[in-house]
Amino acid sequence: MLPVGSRFQLLSDGQWALIEDLLPVRTGERGRPFSDARAMVEGIIYRYRCGIPWRDVPAVFGPWQTI
Repeated sequence: MLPVGSRFQLLSDGQWALIEDLLPVRTGERGRPFSDARAMVEGIIYRYRCGIPWRDVPAVFGPWQTI
């Protein structure tokens, strides 16, 4: 989870509560569960907001390959 008050925390708790249940969950043996779904979503938002390549997304969101 991103530190509270971090410049990388893009969603408020209220906003996250609205979309949290819409994310897919792992079912069966296929796929991996998200280690931190909120960080993943915020990494996607950060990337599109800044207009940067995936490889340039800050490491605080996790490896760029998993965002």
